[in-house]
Amino acid sequence: MNTPTTRPRPMQLAGPLRWILPVTLVLLFLAVLLWLPWQARQMESNERQEQLIADTLWVEQAIRFELERNAETLDNLGAEIAAGSIEAPAVQARLEQMRKVARDLTRVVWLDDAGQVRASSGAPAASTEASREAALLARQTGKGRYSRPASAGGTTAQMDYHLPLTRDGFHAGSLVLSYDLDALLDETVPWWFAQDNAVALRDAGDKVMARRESAGPGRGVYTHNRPLDLNGAELLLSTDSVKTAPRLLPNLLVGSVVLLALGLVASLAALWRHVTRRLAAEGALRQQMAFRTAMENSMITGLRARDLEGRITYVNPAFCRMVGLTEAELIGRAPPMQYWAPEAMGEYQQRLAEVLSGHVTPQFETVFQRSDGQRIPVLIFESPLIGNDGQHTGWMGSILDISERKHAEELNRQQQEKLQASSRLATMGEISSMLAHELNQPLAAISSYTSGALNMLSGGGQAVDADTLRPALEQAGLQAKRAGQIIRSVHQFVRKRDPDRQLVDITGVIEGVRGLMDLQARRVFVSLQVHADVALPPVRADRLMLEQVLLNLTRNSVEAMQDSAPERRILRIEARALNGQVEVSVIDNGHGIPDDVSARLYSPFFSTKAEGMGMGLSICRTAIEFHGGTLGHRPNPGGGTVFTFALPAEPAPAHH
Repeated sequence: MNTPTTRPRPMQLAGPLRWILPVTLVLLFLAVLLWLPWQARQMESNERQEQLIADTLWVEQAIRFELERNAETLDNLGAEIAAGSIEAPAVQARLEQMRKVARDLTRVVWLDDAGQVRASSGAPAASTEASREAALLARQTGKGRYSRPASAGGTTAQMDYHLPLTRDGFHAGSLVLSYDLDALLDETVPWWFAQDNAVALRDAGDKVMARRESAGPGRGVYTHNRPLDLNGAELLLSTDSVKTAPRLLPNLLVGSVVLLALGLVASLAALWRHVTRRLAAEGALRQQMAFRTAMENSMITGLRARDLEGRITYVNPAFCRMVGLTEAELIGRAPPMQYWAPEAMGEYQQRLAEVLSGHVTPQFETVFQRSDGQRIPVLIFESPLIGNDGQHTGWMGSILDISERKHAEELNRQQQEKLQASSRLATMGEISSMLAHELNQPLAAISSYTSGALNMLSGGGQAVDADTLRPALEQAGLQAKRAGQIIRSVHQFVRKRDPDRQLVDITGVIEGVRGLMDLQARRVFVSLQVHADVALPPVRADRLMLEQVLLNLTRNSVEAMQDSAPERRILRIEARALNGQVEVSVIDNGHGIPDDVSARLYSPFFSTKAEGMGMGLSICRTAIEFHGGTLGHRPNPGGGTVFTFALPAEPAPAHH
């Protein structure tokens, strides 16, 4: 039997090959463990160096900004001095102000063309050779020039800036700024930068002229130099970080392996918990979504979501029923919407612009148009939609169909109008006898004048000229106009009409019904006194409703004084402006109102009169509240009652 001898060879070859992959992976793992700390250290070192360079550039810009700001201020002052538009005292004040603003300035000087000091601020400083050279070069070039930094005899270095002044082409003096370079670093280098870095200013010879070392000298590991090329001065901004190079941990390899192993076990356990919790959360989310969907489908409130561009992203069935459109017809639709009524298109566009700009009205009323053309009034509540990351993603609106509420408001308005009309008719019924008395006078006068004219025409057969008849006929015409005016005022008061809110002068309202109030007052011998402040602001109201309120209040006050002593029968009406409102008070000296009656005084159908309907004060309060005002009462300190109603005042219309 011939058995092959090479059969087991693949198994023998598989032994070494089996270890190649794990060994390679282990070696790769060790290499990564060794490379990662070195790479992290290198990246941290590069990051520190880049941060130092960026911060040095920021400090350089801060120093340049300080120098340029002072130079610009000096240029403006120099222009005024050269133009002769500023006096020496004013220059002195400006120099003092410059030193207050820039605390790195040790002195600011104005020199005339002879080099004499005209104005200065700060202690005199020793003149250096570098400063004199800069002054000469500035005068020759006609431009501002910095001097080389030099020691002025003290421990600090000084740098001057010379600005020549020219008038009509001739040298007219100069302005000089003296900088304390140490103070310049203190003003321009922020504290947080000085805590981590030693900052120095060096001259062209690399000599340190000023330094700031809040945390001690630098370590020389992270350094950066930036030249400050100024006109006439060469400065080098040098920064040296106090930080050392990052170090590797001692047992990094062993610690990394242990931490990696523990991290692997912990990550597996965390992954298992995460998967378990995720599955549970997904189940709860599905249950909540089903509950929310059922809840939204059963609501009668319409819900609508829009993104930041105004496109509809979500609607519920109630909103679809409200506008008569399907969800497919609404989702993704951008303005203008199908349910916008043509007559309200301008309002929709304005509100959309406000929404897109981020300014939304939380609650407002508008009109929607159903797909069949029917208009429905709606009340909309808008609020922002915030995503999981806290970002504003759109707007959510809740829409209520308020057709029934509007219908109820219309019925209530009609009932109020009927009550007001009934109240006016009742008021006119009470004063009808007085109106008859008022009309008797002009009618009797007309009868007398016309009878006299007829007698003159028929008497004696003599001709009567026109001049004799004219006075009698003119008087008869005046009396007829008076009677007609009385009837027109009554007709205007009792006729039914819709409320018409316009700008109304309260004084004019009082005068408009003063005649009728006089009729009520004279019936029981009451004296009427009216006092209104000058230039009362107007109110936006229905004039006829205010007249009715005044007549009802004065009628009650007159009736309250019918049993008072004759000398106390005084009815006062006062009008004044107070705290943005116009207040009207009806003051009587009657019997007053008991506490038990006061609590129910404005209730409908409550009356203290045997023949009263109990609607007068209720209608008065309703009419005042309709105009956004208030009606109340209080005891009169001298006896009686004070009824006061207040209406919001509006600014008087502008006159062009």
